[in-house]
Amino acid sequence: MASRVQVGGVAQDHYLGEALERARVVEAGELPLHAFLALGPDTGTGEASSLSGIDGSDGTATRGGASVSLAGVPVAVKDNLCTLGLPTTCASRILDGYVSPFEATVVRRLKRAGGLVLGKTNMDEFAMGSSTENSGFGPTRNPRDRSRVPGGSSGGSAAAVAAGVVPCALGSDTGGSVRQPASFCGIVGIKPTYGRVSRYGLVAFASSLDQVGALGATVDDAALLLHAIAGYDPRDATSAPRDVPDWTRAEEATVEGLRIGVPREYFTDALDPQVKRVCLDALDRLRDGGARVEEVSLPHTRYAVPTYYVLAPAEASSNLARYDGVRYGFRFDGADSARAVYEESRTRGFGKEVVRRIMLGTFALSAGYYDAYYGRAQKVRTLIAQDFHRVWDDGVDLLFTPTAPTPAFPIGERTEDPMAMYLSDIFTVTANLAGIPGISLPIGAVDNLPVGGQLLAPMWEEARMIGAARALESLLAGGEGGR
Repeated sequence: MASRVQVGGVAQDHYLGEALERARVVEAGELPLHAFLALGPDTGTGEASSLSGIDGSDGTATRGGASVSLAGVPVAVKDNLCTLGLPTTCASRILDGYVSPFEATVVRRLKRAGGLVLGKTNMDEFAMGSSTENSGFGPTRNPRDRSRVPGGSSGGSAAAVAAGVVPCALGSDTGGSVRQPASFCGIVGIKPTYGRVSRYGLVAFASSLDQVGALGATVDDAALLLHAIAGYDPRDATSAPRDVPDWTRAEEATVEGLRIGVPREYFTDALDPQVKRVCLDALDRLRDGGARVEEVSLPHTRYAVPTYYVLAPAEASSNLARYDGVRYGFRFDGADSARAVYEESRTRGFGKEVVRRIMLGTFALSAGYYDAYYGRAQKVRTLIAQDFHRVWDDGVDLLFTPTAPTPAFPIGERTEDPMAMYLSDIFTVTANLAGIPGISLPIGAVDNLPVGGQLLAPMWEEARMIGAARALESLLAGGEGGR
């Protein structure tokens, strides 16, 4: 990605201009993609500053002698990450037109690496959804088939990458919101270990589950972006003070000698038979690369979705209490009391799915039901994490699972069936509950619709996971996978 941009020296606004033109093309016509809510460059800091001081005379971008990994690369940013000069709305009417006075750490870091912010991408409102149909500004379409959803909640970012507008994009992953749209759109999505990437400037949905992730056209593209934004940030209390290994090195692409577990609980009747076939073919490729593939058990997986949909709404009901129509965002002006301002501003500003989850979370936290719902869900979360620890302690290096139970579904098919929509996350929520890293990469197709496979790793083992994903990508393309 960046190496292609840097050949012949570092371009200034040329590549950003090309990306802006591609964005305008995909947003035109009878069925616009609607991947973006705002296009840059942002005017708060000036994109040229991202490239100032960079020397590309020898074909390798450096600034002050240090490598600048994203020099000249246009990057799309999910609209729940704060940016200077561009609106941050979380795809909600309650934040329509809001411009943050500060910038997310990950945005600052991608700029420091020479990346150029192309614009802000559409999403499910406040990241609550699995299809990007819950946006307050209209749904995003899947570039592979515009009658279908791109997944969610980072659907705009995934669609922008899949359409070739940008080589990589930032998203957030609370229950699969980077990995599931990556699967639906046929690209790569990485959710790092909880605490690996700063959440400062990420608008909170569920604080103990949220994590900023990277989407890319290839494993290398996503890994390069993730490496640029990872690392300790003292402004985020959940950020871990750990060194970031260099997982961008191609020589780490191998699965030879790795023990890869296949959880039997992920290959049930909930999995589309054709998706299962594609996954089994991918497992054969892993064996071809020298991996030892074996069945394992994660017995508490069956409780993952109900656990997630108690904990995440409970945290959301607290986090979203700050949107009251008083200090910023949408405010209803026809009220005759302060209470009415709060009620009407929130009722009119929030979408249906956000209201549903706030109510669910408030109920779970209420005095009479706290122990029965929230307290019990926290205990089950611990059991789910212990399942993973037990597998790692037995010597398994990685897990392989489907990313989603089906390919992308038609727009409108599940909007009136919340349970069917929630089950789209059945294979991804466990990684968030356990805090472990996961990556989705394209492994095949069903009826010309992409299918993603997911690799999961122990905490802080992104390098191992990304190396294996790179090897699988090569094996599926007919290479030897580093063997």
